[in-house]
Amino acid sequence: MSARDDILAALAEIVERARREVPALLPELAGELERLLQDGEPPRPAAVPAAADGDDWHGLTGGSPPMLALRRLVEKFATANAPVLITGESGTGKERVAQALHALSRRHDKPLVAENCAAIPETLLESVLFGHKKGSFTGAIADHPGHFVAAHKGTLFLDEIGEMALPLQAKLLRALQEGEVRAVGDSKVRKVDVRVIAATNQALEQRVKQNRFREDLFFRLNVLRIEMPPLRDRGDDVLVLARRFLADAAAKAERVLHLRDDALAALRRASWPGNVRQLQNEMQRAAALCEGDAIGAGDLSPELA
Repeated sequence: MSARDDILAALAEIVERARREVPALLPELAGELERLLQDGEPPRPAAVPAAADGDDWHGLTGGSPPMLALRRLVEKFATANAPVLITGESGTGKERVAQALHALSRRHDKPLVAENCAAIPETLLESVLFGHKKGSFTGAIADHPGHFVAAHKGTLFLDEIGEMALPLQAKLLRALQEGEVRAVGDSKVRKVDVRVIAATNQALEQRVKQNRFREDLFFRLNVLRIEMPPLRDRGDDVLVLARRFLADAAAKAERVLHLRDDALAALRRASWPGNVRQLQNEMQRAAALCEGDAIGAGDLSPELA
């Protein structure tokens, strides 16, 4: 008996059982049986998803000792509810770590809300974080709940926390201490349950000494701390990432490209002040400018070649 016959026999049995026990399902099942008879082929099995990259873990790519240590720290901190402060140079992947912390936490099925504190004008950031009432200021045409309320029971990621103005730092501190927020133009406070993950590429300790960052807020955020390793300290992770970024860029350009040995050597010895973000941009540039299918050191930026 063929696979097709096996499937049809099984469906026929189900139809007969439905006729006896759940007559309401009979038309639907009979229609499915008729479709299979007309198609003449059994349904194809679902495609098997491609195996995950062994160097990729919750969006964090690389198997170097610094990255393995980072993974262990993320796993350890994820189950806690305390705030996390992620520090490190620009472009090292701090938001990816925040996403991994949320994905591995007990809050994973609740919202993860992210905001770049340096990208929002100081006058609007309070409204963005804590919400506002309709008519509380020019342009407030409707109530806005704010990120703290949107992230209730979940996680709020505040990138570039060092750029936050001092008056707003005081309000953030109260929200962390009391677990409550008050929208702009509202007299009522609202209880919230939010885990805050903050990130910065600045030395907050130095900014505290300069009276540019509140010491009490720093201590409140610096409960659990993760220092991101710079790309130059991650060994062959540079090559793993370069090949991945080049494959992505080549696919978008509908090309097939690879890195020659001289290009790999140049990438490996570069200092990468812009870290992973700089490497990604470099691969996009090389994919756009390379005339053949092999990228050599001469196809890289002058400072790398």
